[in-house]
Amino acid sequence: MAVYNLEEQETIDALKAWWKQYGNLVSMLVTAVCLVIIGYQAWNWYQGSQSREASVLYSAVSEAAQKSDLAKAKDATEQLTKKYSGTAYAPRAALLLAKLQIGAGERPAARGHLQWAIDHAKEEELKQVARYRLATFLLDEKAYDEALRLLEAKHDPAFAGVYADLRGDILAAGGKIAEARAAYQEALAKLDAKSPYRQTVQLKLDASGEAL
Repeated sequence: MAVYNLEEQETIDALKAWWKQYGNLVSMLVTAVCLVIIGYQAWNWYQGSQSREASVLYSAVSEAAQKSDLAKAKDATEQLTKKYSGTAYAPRAALLLAKLQIGAGERPAARGHLQWAIDHAKEEELKQVARYRLATFLLDEKAYDEALRLLEAKHDPAFAGVYADLRGDILAAGGKIAEARAAYQEALAKLDAKSPYRQTVQLKLDASGEAL
């Protein structure tokens, strides 16, 4: 029994010596890990809180858009873009507001919100939708070269057909009929075979042939 106690005491002494040498380091590591865990939990809570508040504001923008309430849409979008610009709701609200502003004749402001959506959208699909809408806006402004440059940005295959079609519209508006026809042909090649929009593109292609 005495031997056992001696061995036990040696083990305890060794542990004490180890702890004396490394105890502070272990405590620091444990504290650091705890802080990381607490920080991660706090960040998740913060993100969830941000998302909930942004969702409420986006609902207000959506409701205002349905009622064509431009003032309310502006107010809610301004809060979203300033306080919750990192959420998925902010660029969507900017797109909704831009549509309202175009209808109300506030075109410079609309352009600003379309560009804001492009710059801040984290989802590539949403960014590409925003580019398409801004290019359409620029077509209406007769800013043909700028619109074409915008459509040159990298985009997913799913957008290839509609991008090519819009490029055809821009080229046709600028009097470049042969290039427009090539763009419409590309659009037909890229669009899904079952897409009902193919008929519209075909009509434009046929009409552009008559214009030559």
